[in-house]
Amino acid sequence: MIKHLKLFRHTRNNAVHLALTRADGTTVEFGPAPDGQLTGLLEASDPVAALEDLAGPHAIEADPTALQLLSPIEDQEVWAAGVTYLRSKSARMDESDFSASAYDRVYEAERPELFFKSLPRKVVGPGKPVGIRADSRWNVPEPELALVLNSRGAVVAYTIGNDMSSRDIEGANLLYLPQAKTYSRSCALGPCLVLGVTEAEARDWTIELDIQRNQTSLFHGQTSVGLIRRSFAELTEFLFRCQSFPGGAVLLTGTGIVPADDFSLAQGDEVRILISGIGTLENPVVQV
Repeated sequence: MIKHLKLFRHTRNNAVHLALTRADGTTVEFGPAPDGQLTGLLEASDPVAALEDLAGPHAIEADPTALQLLSPIEDQEVWAAGVTYLRSKSARMDESDFSASAYDRVYEAERPELFFKSLPRKVVGPGKPVGIRADSRWNVPEPELALVLNSRGAVVAYTIGNDMSSRDIEGANLLYLPQAKTYSRSCALGPCLVLGVTEAEARDWTIELDIQRNQTSLFHGQTSVGLIRRSFAELTEFLFRCQSFPGGAVLLTGTGIVPADDFSLAQGDEVRILISGIGTLENPVVQV
């Protein structure tokens, strides 16, 4: 049985609709959803109650597997935290002797590594292609739990994020991080938002990554959200220092799954990320 509410954005008749999977496992859809409706839900004092009220008597039963899903955000910027898992620290130190000490120090530092990842209009939704850079020889997905925050910095929901990365570009010089992390189709989110979850509950979730090529699994890895070193409150507090997000924001929390150094994504690969409390985000790979 599904314990928490799952909220989907999808298209029907060229319009955006919302769908809700309730705690009893039933799914209903409603809409069209006007611009700002999702953000308004996230800003409510009780988003779960507001969502149930919005679905109300006008919702109709739906098959969640038949929905044409969109990314589950509206105008929220996407940011990311780095070196939050010990495995990530080790992998990024291995990328470059030049940058190794910086990654080592930031893992233990009071201030986390935070960086801008994507504008909302550039975020890729479920089933849409994620990109690998044509000028990079070492490209990997980074499966991450994503915190969905309201304008007050509160964690309102969770989703799955794929922080696509060009490891050779980042490894060449820390100053190349924006090019390694932010480019066309470098961020995917989905398949839904999960509401009504505490941090303690989310930390019991597992994260799995499976990479398929020609219907054969090339890589499979698993980790736990509980291995994230920093608390969600700590990460969001630093994100909201000295800046504001009127429509809220999404914060990727770092990766604990890193393929071997001799692996790189290729066009046509399929990336599947499963988080036990959320679902599965699947995206094909294209070169950009």
